[in-house]
Amino acid sequence: MNRRQLVRGLALASLVPFGAGRARALSALTLLVAGPDGQQTSRWGKACALAMESGFPGAPAIATQAVGGLDGVTGANRLDALVVPDGKTAAILPGAAMTAWLTSDSRVHFDPTRWVPLMAGANSGVLVARLPAGAPPDLNTLQSMAPLKLAADQPESNDLAALLALARLGVSTVPVFGLRSTDAKISAFIAGEVDAVFLCGEGVPEDIAPLTAGGGVPVFSLGLQNADGSISPDPAFPNLPDATALGPSITPFLDTSYRAAACAARLDFIMVLPRLTDPSLIAQWRQAASAATAAPALVAAASASSITLESAPAVIASLTAVNLAPTDQVDMLSFLTKNFGWQPG
Repeated sequence: MNRRQLVRGLALASLVPFGAGRARALSALTLLVAGPDGQQTSRWGKACALAMESGFPGAPAIATQAVGGLDGVTGANRLDALVVPDGKTAAILPGAAMTAWLTSDSRVHFDPTRWVPLMAGANSGVLVARLPAGAPPDLNTLQSMAPLKLAADQPESNDLAALLALARLGVSTVPVFGLRSTDAKISAFIAGEVDAVFLCGEGVPEDIAPLTAGGGVPVFSLGLQNADGSISPDPAFPNLPDATALGPSITPFLDTSYRAAACAARLDFIMVLPRLTDPSLIAQWRQAASAATAAPALVAAASASSITLESAPAVIASLTAVNLAPTDQVDMLSFLTKNFGWQPG
């Protein structure tokens, strides 16, 4: 059994029925929020906490506690180092923390593959390009445009998924780094400074409008991760192929690296328990999280933000895909250094 299979096996083993073992009612619960109070992850944390309370026996209140910056690294470090696995504290983190882990950020002192997944919110990721007149949005067209100028923030961002998706297909890319916001990327595209933009996060369907008005064409999406590890069409873009459907990978490590980066980019937020939490307590949290994914208020908030709510099995599949083999991770980081001058932070 390889490392990835072991991680998936341990995660699945914790999917025990509610009431198995010696279940005890939980009280005085806390949701650690990896991000500043009032920002995106904090808002989801408060909404999820409210939606989950009635799913626990006795409907205990769930307090939220904000820790650290927007990328979630400080909060994730806190989860691994200081949270006692007594079932009283879970954490909600942005997907950016997974990207930081993938790219070996020096601040990272956590291992997401050891967490116990509860639920997540999945966002869209779509590449939009200005194609030659009359050209179809396919691999041949992308290759004919190479080198493709891609608006990008930095490799340690959701843009990593787009960089690896194009590299996987053998499409030479020249990223224009430093475009940190969606507005900056859209402006660069409209001004003709870049050929393509990767939109990822909340509200992607609305963000695409100015790009298509400026001659952009959606080429591929990240799709949606299923519980069995397969990829299905993004619900917001059901007729758009995912990146892997455009063609095979030119090397195995770029395929697995892309799939890992895509899983991290899809995660708008993820809610987890620390490792070694008792299975009976995991079952209570998962029951509450599963109920929350169907709660009208949370469903409405997710729909308004173009977010797909996911329960534990789908999140387990995502964390399994993020768990790159050490050799593949080294190859990915070497590729980023050689091709884009990247250096680990």
